[in-house]
Amino acid sequence: MKKVITITIAIISIALFWYFFIKPQDYQIRVVAKSIPGTINQSLKAWNNSIENASIVQLEDLKHLKQTIKSEDSTHIYTWNISSINDSTSKLKVDVIDLNNSFKNKLSIPFTDTDFEKGSRKLVTEFMSYLNKHRKEFKVTIQPEEELPSTYCACVKHKTIQSKKAIAMKDSYPFLNSVLVGNGLKLNGVPFIEITDWNIDNDSLAFNFCYPILKTDSLPVIKDILYKEFKGAKSLKAIYNGNYITSDRAWYTLLDYAEKNKIKVDPKPVEFFYNNPNMGGDALYWKTEVFIPIAE
Repeated sequence: MKKVITITIAIISIALFWYFFIKPQDYQIRVVAKSIPGTINQSLKAWNNSIENASIVQLEDLKHLKQTIKSEDSTHIYTWNISSINDSTSKLKVDVIDLNNSFKNKLSIPFTDTDFEKGSRKLVTEFMSYLNKHRKEFKVTIQPEEELPSTYCACVKHKTIQSKKAIAMKDSYPFLNSVLVGNGLKLNGVPFIEITDWNIDNDSLAFNFCYPILKTDSLPVIKDILYKEFKGAKSLKAIYNGNYITSDRAWYTLLDYAEKNKIKVDPKPVEFFYNNPNMGGDALYWKTEVFIPIAE
């Protein structure tokens, strides 16, 4: 009996030591989201910008992010862990810790519904509302694989971040269009962007914003205009309907599709735009063809 008591006390002591001093979070929240990990990742980053004294960093990959929210008397850390359930649904596990009151929280949580728990649930609920609203603002439809055609084009180079891609395009659109037409070049298709570098860890982009043109023997030299042969390739394809600011949601959808179907791709998306956003209208009726080349 004495041995049993000793072992029981030891187990309880180890469990209490782990709970108060090793357990990585004070509180954990689990929710299911009707979105893929890439959309959740970008939505978290956009939503974070609306929160005062908040910052967010991506950890080892797009499925793991750490958000820090500071107030006068505490610093709360939200570690967002995203895992895919199926083609359209993900599970979110959110570990929360209050750096200034962790021991107090762990002591109180088993016995009462604390303000810390209520505040944590409120914040996660606010994000889910933001995400659900955003889901209604666009649509992505996977299409059959397609051979992306080659074309000759005139381009403007850009380096920016994903959330500012559309701004860079908007700034270049009137310049590119008017300069090409003004110099007698004949347009030969809709404008498109060719991603030349995409750093998924920090959301940085390098891309060419291009117009297909008819190649002539003598092309005018125009400052900031690059002429090039765009080489097509067999690609995964999606149709994106929505604001061009968030067309990268289709990129993540195609990457997710490629991963689930064990298709090796070159993560350098190409987008063809069939609407001029400067003309306004309901963005859900704007059409973008999105391609990601299949790796050889």
